[in-house]
Amino acid sequence: MSNVSGTIKSIQDIMRKDVGVDGDAQRISQLVWMFFLKIYDDREDQIELLEDDYQSPLPEHLRWRNWAADPEGMTGDALSDFVNLQLFPTLKEKLTLEGPNSKRAQVIRNVFEDAYNYMKSGTLIRQVINKINEINFNNTEDRHTFGNIYEQILKDLQSAGNAGEFYTPRAVTQFIVNRVDPQLDETVLDPACGTGGFLACVIDHKRSHYVKSAKDEEALIHSIHGVEKKALPHMLCMTNMILHGIDTPTNIRHDNTLSRPYKDYGNKDRVNVIVTNPPFGGTEEDGIENNFPANLRTRETADLFMALIVKLLKSHGRAAVVLPDGFLFGEGMKTRLKQDLLEKCHLHTIVRLPNGVFNPYTGIKTNILFFTKKPESEQPGTKEVWFYEHPYPEGVVSYNKTKPMRFEEFQTEIDWWGSEKDDFKSRVETEQAWKVSIEDIAARNYNLDISNPHVGEAVTHDPEELLAQYRGQQGEIQELRDELKSILANALAGEK
Repeated sequence: MSNVSGTIKSIQDIMRKDVGVDGDAQRISQLVWMFFLKIYDDREDQIELLEDDYQSPLPEHLRWRNWAADPEGMTGDALSDFVNLQLFPTLKEKLTLEGPNSKRAQVIRNVFEDAYNYMKSGTLIRQVINKINEINFNNTEDRHTFGNIYEQILKDLQSAGNAGEFYTPRAVTQFIVNRVDPQLDETVLDPACGTGGFLACVIDHKRSHYVKSAKDEEALIHSIHGVEKKALPHMLCMTNMILHGIDTPTNIRHDNTLSRPYKDYGNKDRVNVIVTNPPFGGTEEDGIENNFPANLRTRETADLFMALIVKLLKSHGRAAVVLPDGFLFGEGMKTRLKQDLLEKCHLHTIVRLPNGVFNPYTGIKTNILFFTKKPESEQPGTKEVWFYEHPYPEGVVSYNKTKPMRFEEFQTEIDWWGSEKDDFKSRVETEQAWKVSIEDIAARNYNLDISNPHVGEAVTHDPEELLAQYRGQQGEIQELRDELKSILANALAGEK
């Protein structure tokens, strides 16, 4: 097996020598489109073994095997001109979008829509290509190893200040998908899918539990839906889907879920399952909040997603959403949003994650909210909420890059979980688990930041957590000011 990690490091070192590549974002963007074409070519090798009459959506001279695979092939100015004058113009604008290959061609065009060749030196491009050719994506071990590197690429790109977007640890996505348990025919949506971590986990889950035939595999492919507004994560997601055997991931849209008016989402948009970690801590661009009803209007991205998630679930649809503590204790619009959630859905479980799950990007504490949409005849949907405080494993005081959270840690929750079919009758209170009635929650003005009653009250001194609380409080103060201004303006208008 090739040393994939070493190959990635070598590629980045080569790119640093190129005068056209400026910073990590451009380096990773360059790396991703090149990997996409190599992965696509390796996947075509597999498809050609399965389909006798397979025809590539790419013109023959633009297939990776015909211009990049030969280590002694094009280099220097000839390679640079080929990439800039032939490859990119064709992939962006000139692929045939009709006929049997239209979907595959559209996928490639979507990937390259916002891609650029930043590298100026054809000689260095050749060196990068030769390194990429060391990886065989039809080799199971290489593909698995690249999956880990792929996640590392994302981690390298992101930082705590990047619009509140954080990589979701694999242990968290695995636990969420394991508990939500999407069935074969159930439609699954991640409305802020990033690079597709949740969707890839759903694909693996459905394949290992429910796919038994080619017809089942087809049902799986049609059930996966995602939306991502940023170009680079979208490109990574498309590549991720192809690596996971979804050859035409046309259900992964490059768009902003929040840019469509709330009222325009109807029955045909509703899905059975939503699993997501919406961006939190950031604000949406001006005007986006006006797509929402007045009582749910805010600039806070995660809150807007939560409002929409409740609407997008079908009756009896299930969701699991990662949210910061600020959502639980926030007031103003957050209070109305939580009341709406508790009335329309059965919010049956909140898993409170410990500090450091998202290290090194943020120390903000996070939670996983599990809920089921109830039909109108069964509303209000929540009678009590179970809380489960996930502890650190024995001997661990924090998570880091070398000691991340592991899926095995969630076995205690899994053993305790029970079934919603019998309203979780098997659940019992433990040192980690407790329940709170909807009456008590309403009396708290829908503050869901409820501490474990089995342990003493802990006062946080974490600077990031305190700053997050401060930002949350400032946001609430601004909302109240805006409401007051609106009331005064209306009153003055009435006097006239």
